Amino acid sequence: MASSRPPRPRPGRGGWSGQKQPNWGPADRQPKPPAQGPPPQGPPRPPWHNQPPQPPRPQGPPPGYHQQPGWTPAQGPPPRPPQPSGRPQGPPPSQANHPGQGHGLLSGPQLLSGTGHQQDPPPDQRAPKKMTVTRVAALRSRALTGKGVAAFQRAATADGADRSGLTALTYATMLSYAVDAAIAVSLANTLFFSAATAESRGKVALYLLITVAPFALVAPVIGPLLDKLQRGRRAALAFSFAGRAVLAIVMAYHFDDWGLYPAALGVMVLSKSYVVLKAAVTPRVLPPGMTLVTTNSRLTSFGLAAGAVFGAFAAAFAWLTGSPGALIYTALLCLVGTWLCLRIPAWVESTAGEVPTALINMSHDSGQQSLTKPVIVSLWGNSAIRLLTGFLTLFIAFVVKAQSEQAPGQQLLLLGVVGAAAGIGFFTGNMIGARRQFEHSDGFILGCVAAAALSGVIAAVLPGIFTAILVALVASATSALAKVCLDAVIQREMPEASRASAFGRSETMLQLAWVFGGALGVLMPTTYWIGFTVISVLVALMGLQTWMVGRGGSLVPRNRARRRPQPAPQPAARTL
Repeated sequence: MASSRPPRPRPGRGGWSGQKQPNWGPADRQPKPPAQGPPPQGPPRPPWHNQPPQPPRPQGPPPGYHQQPGWTPAQGPPPRPPQPSGRPQGPPPSQANHPGQGHGLLSGPQLLSGTGHQQDPPPDQRAPKKMTVTRVAALRSRALTGKGVAAFQRAATADGADRSGLTALTYATMLSYAVDAAIAVSLANTLFFSAATAESRGKVALYLLITVAPFALVAPVIGPLLDKLQRGRRAALAFSFAGRAVLAIVMAYHFDDWGLYPAALGVMVLSKSYVVLKAAVTPRVLPPGMTLVTTNSRLTSFGLAAGAVFGAFAAAFAWLTGSPGALIYTALLCLVGTWLCLRIPAWVESTAGEVPTALINMSHDSGQQSLTKPVIVSLWGNSAIRLLTGFLTLFIAFVVKAQSEQAPGQQLLLLGVVGAAAGIGFFTGNMIGARRQFEHSDGFILGCVAAAALSGVIAAVLPGIFTAILVALVASATSALAKVCLDAVIQREMPEASRASAFGRSETMLQLAWVFGGALGVLMPTTYWIGFTVISVLVALMGLQTWMVGRGGSLVPRNRARRRPQPAPQPAARTL
């Protein structure tokens, strides 16, 4: 049986088994080539390590391979051919185009021949420095600072504030708050913490006596003078900063003698003048679509933040160099504020069409616009709350110092907690007030006064530092809400021609109420229940006055301007 396996070729013969081979005859055989001798001996081959480097072998397909029919390009990057050891040849793909970088090793021929040398990378392509914890923290702080500055600039220029001039006024207002905070820190270190309780009480009382009495006489004059100021409002704002810079330097050289008090009086008057001027300028820089309530809330928020930051720096200067160093720092802030005031747009100088206002009813031919009843109700309610905040500012400070005379660290801690509560309340009040419309302003103002008076009653019944912190929180929140309500009422009730003057007069009245409250806080004994009982009664009486003004009455006599009798109209002549 024949096998199915194909026959194998025989070794040494061409073709397969069974295949008919050609019959080669003798004539067809080729002669064998003659035997050759041994190959010629040339020069000896040098050792392998002395051989010159050979050019690299060409890689990839031969020339013309891509032009063959049916060829398609491969998908993705071509793989690197493996070396005999299985490792890929050449540098990594990230370093293929950078011959001077990578691991920096030389090739075998260069290393063995000694002709090659390692080249340093260019200066701009050096490897990054080693990242330490300090360097990472510095980079993170720089990034966070840049983000914070960018967020601040976006907030300051939002809603078209950079085009209307509100941003420039915001920067100047921030510096005004910063200067006031630095002055307060410097004077507190001089008048309050540098002496015992009785001595510091006498110093602060003398300070308020010298400053409050003249200010009470000067404040009613500031409003009319500013009303008559037709040009130069930017210059007046800048002068308020420049004058404070000069007086801060005077106080730095006379912080321990009688020269401190006249300089402090001038600083207070210039500070309140800026507040009045700012209130008169703000309606001129309102962006389109933004109300005056929102604008004032924004200015207050930015100012409080600046006061907290720069006040902390002033405290650091006072701790390192004393009150003179903090006052010199304050003078530098005033110079910056002077420059910022001059950057306010020029259109705030325009006073065309403005009509001055009066706090009492005036005759029609007096040329002044009387405040409406809702505005007067809001003014009385705000004054009641400002009286409480001014009282708390100095009363709590003296009580804390009297109760912890031997522990300065505890004094600072308790005062810091009270100040933090007041700041939280103020920010909260501004945020809530900016989102309200205040349709029923009289009831809202009465509610704020009632809440402030109730907190004082609670502190009188349950005396202690914790109830004092509660009063600071409630008083600051209600003060911010009442002030936002007052701004809304003035914007709604007063004609546009007299709003600037109305804001200036209202700020003057509120500042006077705060100063008198501070004087009352100095005069009270350092006992919680006595002080809070007195201030609660006064706030309740002013709240009652607020309610009676809304009903058309009053607890205090009012100056009613006599109206000139109007001539009776003549009957029209008959025509025949």
